[in-house]
Amino acid sequence: MKKKIQTNKAPAAIGPYSQGIETDTLIFLSGQIPLNPDSMELVEGDENQIRQVFKNVQALCEEAGLDLNHIVKLNVSLQDLALFNLVNEIMKELFTEPYPARAALQVAKLPLNSSIEVEAILAKSK
Repeated sequence: MKKKIQTNKAPAAIGPYSQGIETDTLIFLSGQIPLNPDSMELVEGDENQIRQVFKNVQALCEEAGLDLNHIVKLNVSLQDLALFNLVNEIMKELFTEPYPARAALQVAKLPLNSSIEVEAILAKSK
């Protein structure tokens, strides 16, 4: 069984996919880019884009009745790995140990030319 997770506090899907899907034990969040959910436009600046992506992820976590610390796995895609250290610093502000497992990689291009995209898997219990 699967249930759709949807909130207007995160950007609407810009294709044929759900913002998130909940199963009995796990929640899968689609990749989030740094769109302001009100304007559906990218925020400006690398740090702002990283923070906005995590705000969008957090909004989806909250819609599911959970928080960022329920995330067990993150996939982070960056247009430039030079942002890797900044992502780490912001994650230290937002997450507590044990930190989620994570992959971070540089990609050629992201939707709407954003600098970052983050997808997540959450466990319903911490």
